[in-house]
Amino acid sequence: MSARVRLGRRHPEPPGRQDGRTGRDRRGARSSVLRLAALTGASALALSATLATPLNPTPQQAEAKEGKKVLTVAVAQSVDSLSPFLAIRLSSTGVNRLMYEYLTDYDPGDNHAIPGLATKWKPSADKLTWTYTIRSGATWSDGRRVTAKDAAWTFNKMMTDEAAATANGSFVANFREVTAPSPTELVIELKKPQATMAALDVPIVPEHVWSKVKDLGKFNNDKKFPVVGDGPYVLTDYKPDSYVRMEANKTFWRGAPRFDELVFKYYKDGDAAVAALRKGEVSFVSGLTPAQSASLGHQSDIKVNDAPGRRFYALAVNPGARTRNGTPMGDGDPSLRDPRVREALFRAVDRKALIDKVFQGHAVEGAGYIPPRFSTYFWKPSADQARGYDPARAARLLDEAGYKKNGAGKRLGKDGKPLDYRLLCHATDPNDKAAGQYLKEWWGKLGIGVTLDCLDNVSDPWLAGTYDLAFDGWSVNPDPDYVLSIHTCAALPATPKETASTDNFICDKQYDELYARQLAEYDPARRAGLVKRMESRLYDLGYMNVMAYPNAVEAYRTDQIAKIRTMPAKAGNIYGQDGYWSWWSAKPAASDGSSDGSGSTGVVIGVVAGVVVLAALGTVLALRRRATAGDRE
Repeated sequence: MSARVRLGRRHPEPPGRQDGRTGRDRRGARSSVLRLAALTGASALALSATLATPLNPTPQQAEAKEGKKVLTVAVAQSVDSLSPFLAIRLSSTGVNRLMYEYLTDYDPGDNHAIPGLATKWKPSADKLTWTYTIRSGATWSDGRRVTAKDAAWTFNKMMTDEAAATANGSFVANFREVTAPSPTELVIELKKPQATMAALDVPIVPEHVWSKVKDLGKFNNDKKFPVVGDGPYVLTDYKPDSYVRMEANKTFWRGAPRFDELVFKYYKDGDAAVAALRKGEVSFVSGLTPAQSASLGHQSDIKVNDAPGRRFYALAVNPGARTRNGTPMGDGDPSLRDPRVREALFRAVDRKALIDKVFQGHAVEGAGYIPPRFSTYFWKPSADQARGYDPARAARLLDEAGYKKNGAGKRLGKDGKPLDYRLLCHATDPNDKAAGQYLKEWWGKLGIGVTLDCLDNVSDPWLAGTYDLAFDGWSVNPDPDYVLSIHTCAALPATPKETASTDNFICDKQYDELYARQLAEYDPARRAGLVKRMESRLYDLGYMNVMAYPNAVEAYRTDQIAKIRTMPAKAGNIYGQDGYWSWWSAKPAASDGSSDGSGSTGVVIGVVAGVVVLAALGTVLALRRRATAGDRE
């Protein structure tokens, strides 16, 4: 459960997994994640610049007087965990990406692998041993040196501790041994070749801190601040259902961010987030509806970014949830195990109508599992294979499958009761609700009932398999291995009481065989061919109906942010990048209206009727400057 989605990543909650979905833009989860969800609720993000009086200054005003520059980002997705071993959702993995470096990063221009914590890497002739040179000048925020031992400890913990493998275990499943012969040398030995060795999306943590944690399945990384990290920002405060606060890491090896603080503030209601943007209470909002985008586009001090996204938007069908050994779980409708029923549901969905009426053109029609933004792996069915909109054929398929209509026009299941599917939807996602109404209409004409089950927390029923269909979506990484791995048999839970990295309980031997082959294939063209065959197989199985690839529609205040980097550089997104480039590169707008950023107070003090109040000077200034996205300078 659309993201890392993870939206991918990782990658069900609001856009971004969703849920890791997307990150559901979700990544995998275990029972420990369910326990964490109970502890954190719909935990989320950030503290904005707040109104205060000169006689009783708020912390925000105090920061402004000290010259601090604060960037506040409105988010719609709650945090599931701040532990890099457990974080599933896009909101959570994004925060961890700012806290901890990976071995390699993705180039913000074209997504190719570039040095991160590792300055270089090299495989042996047989591709079974990879040696990484660890950056010698990197330090943890507590002053300790970052070494290869930290990376070795991180990977070994994931290899030996089931809880530590919750979020990213698929990356180390093929590791035989990981050692650190010296502070700057990391050696990873593999069981068989693995094509993702320059794309290991695993946050490296400090051994001297994490080795003291007794139970990684229960540790949420949110009790002691500041949290020791080596990324561009350091986690300094967190309040569930409210905010995540981070401070610039002045010793970050790429250079400190220009904003002194970065705050993610959670808004359950999208209109409230947009109102906060208009008033200057937040600097940035993502996941805009077409109406919100259109209205903001007319405001002179707000820039709207509308770019091809890295997410897909899909319908997931419960295939008959089960454990790794085949033990049934959940209560999905048995009719959905019939491929003819799944194809009928496919053919009764008018994708073009959804693009036009729900997304209002801010998306492209869905097909394969990987969005067209990643052209190397993008796939779409041939004319013969495509399951286009064809309600008449859908009705015939249901008849052939034995699901006939009664006198009242209702399709009857094998038990003689009318088919009435439960469709999980995210209460905070307007697209789910709008698309759900169209599905009720289209499937209703087939004689199938639909009950929209819109929840703030879709994770619990999803992970328990207590659904029939669900809106799904993940943020896909430049290397697609993670979102492919969540549909393998190995991703299924070990027992009904546990959950794992599976997205939708899919287990297919042919798909698994293709997954293993692509993981071991180093030739880019041949690997891409195998990935496309996997997408074709998913399409034919009918458990995942990718309906659309939504655009990233977002906006920021140009009187607070003078410049910020999109990814990719041309027509890219800002929120939910494959890296930390946007927030690290963001350049504060100068208080005098210029764009050089020197002496800027960034997001400061407070807001009255959309006017920034400079309490320290007792002066009211209206900051109005439009800027474009771009590189960090």
